[in-house]
Amino acid sequence: MRKKSAFQRGLSAFWWLTLLFLYAPLVIVMLFSFNSSNSAARFTGFSLRWYERLLGNELIIDAIGHTLLLAVVSSVIAVILGTLIGYGMYRHRGRKLGWLIVLIYLPIVMPDIVFGISNMAFFVELNRLTGLLSPGLGTMIIAHVTFEIPFVALIVYSRFVGLDATLFDAAKDLYASPLQRAVHFIIPTLKPALLSAFFLSFTLSVDDFVISFFTAGPESATLPIYIWGAIRRGISPEINAIATLMIGAVALAAVLSLLFNRERRHL
Repeated sequence: MRKKSAFQRGLSAFWWLTLLFLYAPLVIVMLFSFNSSNSAARFTGFSLRWYERLLGNELIIDAIGHTLLLAVVSSVIAVILGTLIGYGMYRHRGRKLGWLIVLIYLPIVMPDIVFGISNMAFFVELNRLTGLLSPGLGTMIIAHVTFEIPFVALIVYSRFVGLDATLFDAAKDLYASPLQRAVHFIIPTLKPALLSAFFLSFTLSVDDFVISFFTAGPESATLPIYIWGAIRRGISPEINAIATLMIGAVALAAVLSLLFNRERRHL
């Protein structure tokens, strides 16, 4: 067996140090969520008391409900609209789409704080003029959909680009109507991409704080907003327990998205 060179050993050490730097804080947060004492700096033993307190805290339960509702609804809407945009990009790929590509990538590269402030200013002015869309879950859903759509559109577009273009012609030659082509060909073919886009959108929504903070109302706090408000009074094991639940939810969504991405590449 060939021995590793000094350079290879250095790369391996750098890799493990990077993983330690990335995941050690998460492990510490998860560990202290099971702390039996009130201390956030000294671990004294395992206990589920903080998770029991979470179940009895109506504010946290409401925040969890708002977070899940916001993530599911915005992800479904983003998948529908993003799929239509991705299909349109594919259909017109031979033409000049420079302006459209810029519009698609702009929400991705724009800083969250700029995006959040822009949404807040728009909704406040719209509410002042029309009385519609006061800050709350409605404005948060719209804001989340706007930054999720580009990710969905790019995933769907990449899936279309990977298809044999003659398949569309074959469906037409078999006298399939547009509806039949969508139901029996396009949607089944896009299924892995659509599921991957949904779970990615779900992860982005659950993880978002800045945009949610600027577009939320007094009765629509999500878990990230609740954590930000609670942590200003000091870190407690209860906050660690909330963070652990969020880490688990985001990790699960990310793993499912990865699995569907792998399935999509194998098709």
